[in-house]
Amino acid sequence: MGARWVAGVTRARAMAAARLGPGAARSLAGTPTPAEAVRALAGTPYRRGLDPQSGTEEAQRAVLDALVWQLRVLAGWQPRAGAVAVRLLASGFEIANTRELLDALDSGRPTAPYRLGALATVWPRLSRARTADGIRTVLATSVWGDPGADTRGAILTGMRLSAAARTAAQVPPAARWAAGSAALLVAREAHLTGRPLPAPAARDASRLLGTPAVRAATYTDYRARLAPAARWALADIERPEDLWRAEARWWAAVDRDGQALLTGSRFALPAVVGAVAVLGADAWRVRAALGRAAHGERAREVFDELVG
Repeated sequence: MGARWVAGVTRARAMAAARLGPGAARSLAGTPTPAEAVRALAGTPYRRGLDPQSGTEEAQRAVLDALVWQLRVLAGWQPRAGAVAVRLLASGFEIANTRELLDALDSGRPTAPYRLGALATVWPRLSRARTADGIRTVLATSVWGDPGADTRGAILTGMRLSAAARTAAQVPPAARWAAGSAALLVAREAHLTGRPLPAPAARDASRLLGTPAVRAATYTDYRARLAPAARWALADIERPEDLWRAEARWWAAVDRDGQALLTGSRFALPAVVGAVAVLGADAWRVRAALGRAAHGERAREVFDELVG
C-alpha cells in the first residue's frame, strides 16, 4: 500500500460520496417543468459550466462535461496504474469527440469537443484530421488500432470494441462491464441495424464474446452462444428491439458493482474503478432524469429501468 494509492482512493471515495444518487435523481425527474429541473442542478456537482437558463439538451451535455472534469481530477490523484485505468474507462469521451468530428466533417459545422486533458490518448492528433481517411490513419498508428475502413460506422464501432477489449485485458475489475458493453454493441450492429462488423472489430468482439457468438446468424443464436462473461447483459432481452432496456440495465449493474468495489476494497485499484463506475452511472441517471422531466411519460420507462 503506497501513499499515492491511499491519497488516490481517499479522493475517489470522496468524489463518489458527493454524487446525487437515485433519490435525488427521482426528485429531479419529478420536477414540474424542464426549466425547473435544469435550475435544480445549480446546487449539485453538475453545476460546473451549467447555464441555469439552458434547455434540456444543453444541460445534459453540461452533465457530461462535469463528469469529464471529475474524471480528470480523479486521474490526477492516482498512481500510474490508477491513472491508466481511469483513462481507459473514460474512452467513451474520446470516441464521442471522434463522432462529433466526423459529423462536423460532413456538415461543415464544428462543435466543441470534450476537454479531455490527460484522459486523451490520441485526441490532439485526431482533432487535426480533415478527412475520415485521416482519422483512420491516426487511429491505425495508435492504441486504438486500424478500424478497417474509413466509414463513420466502421470507425466508431472499431473504437468502441477496441476500448472494450483493452479495458477487459488491462482493468480486471471492469472486465465484466466491458464484455457486457460489447455484447450490446454487437447485438445492435449485427442484429438490429444489420451492419456487418469490419474485420478488426470482429476480432476484438471475438476475444470478448467468443467466435461462435460473433458468427451467429440470428439474434436468438447470438444470445445462446455468448461467452458467460457477456451473457448477463442480454438476460431476458428476447428481441433486439428491446436493447434500449438492456443498456439501462447495464448502467444499473455497473452502479451496483461499482458500489461493491468502493466498499469492499482497500487502498488499491478496484476502489478507483468503483468510483469511476458510480460517477459514470450517476451522470447517466441525471441525464435520464432531465429527459424524464422534459418528455414525461415518453421517457418514463428508460428512467425507471435505471433507477428502479
